[in-house]
Amino acid sequence: MLKQLNELKSAALKELEAVSQAKDLEAWRVRYLGKKSQLTGVLRGLAELPIEERKQVGALANRIKAGLEENLGQKSRLLKQVGLAAAGEGIDITLPGRPYPTGRLHPIAQTIAEICDIFASMGFQVVEGPEVEWDYYNFEALNIPRHHPARESMATLWVDAETEKGERNMLMRTHTTACDTRVLEQMTPPIRVVMPGRVYRYEASDATHVPMFHQIDALAVDKNITMADLKGTLYEFARRFFGEERKVRFRCDYFPFVEPGVEMAIECLVCGGSGCRLCGNSGWIEVLGAGMTHPRVLERSGVDPREYTSFAFGMGIDRLPMLRYGIDDIRLFYGSDLRFLRQF
Repeated sequence: MLKQLNELKSAALKELEAVSQAKDLEAWRVRYLGKKSQLTGVLRGLAELPIEERKQVGALANRIKAGLEENLGQKSRLLKQVGLAAAGEGIDITLPGRPYPTGRLHPIAQTIAEICDIFASMGFQVVEGPEVEWDYYNFEALNIPRHHPARESMATLWVDAETEKGERNMLMRTHTTACDTRVLEQMTPPIRVVMPGRVYRYEASDATHVPMFHQIDALAVDKNITMADLKGTLYEFARRFFGEERKVRFRCDYFPFVEPGVEMAIECLVCGGSGCRLCGNSGWIEVLGAGMTHPRVLERSGVDPREYTSFAFGMGIDRLPMLRYGIDDIRLFYGSDLRFLRQF
């Protein structure tokens, strides 16, 4: 048995010496050190040998195993060094490395961050709400009861959740204004918050519409807030986002959750107010709707409208970079075309 082990050692070392590629080392290891190798078989059969012979054979087998493992490690390191040296012959280390492209925020994410920074500097807090919303918060609490005509323009995506009467009462929120009443319920005046997020409409995609887009709403609640506070806040936002020379126009408009309601438009960035295809030859582009929060909305959320007044406004975020950069198709933001996205 001792002679057989010594012969096995000699054969293994001779074969290891002949190995010239790292990929052949694994086959050698399995043959001489693996679970089914002859050396492992000897170690497993020691119990059948007489006690004296068992000691001699076991000691020799363990020494041979340890020696072969050490030789295998040395051979592996040697072949690795040879491979690196061979590879280095074809590489000019004086050449500059290949730069990896630097990742950037998506233009919509950049716009959201910029808008939030502007309002944060004016004392507004950034909060978020759920995208799957209850009918109550999306419509009822905002003065849009069932069968109200304003619901028809929302193209709502309903979720399969029914009341005891069989009515659907969960949906993908159609506007971030749904966060307003949640904020009013959970926070105590004075309140100044902006609420960015994704909203959903069941409508076809075209150059100006997509079924999922982004909005940002704002809400301010305090004593003695007036329409002048709303106009001043929005004018400051337009000045910072669109430029100090940009003109702003306010006109009356209707929204169920504010009274009175207004729309804010900015001077067309393309024609400078003279009229063009982008602004419909009017010289103005509407960017948001706003107004003084309706007293009923405050009452439903537990805020006394006789003590506090409030203003709110909301805008589509996706449209703002379109206006700023002269982009004529909203779908470009969601097409994953790196040639387009890398420009931002």
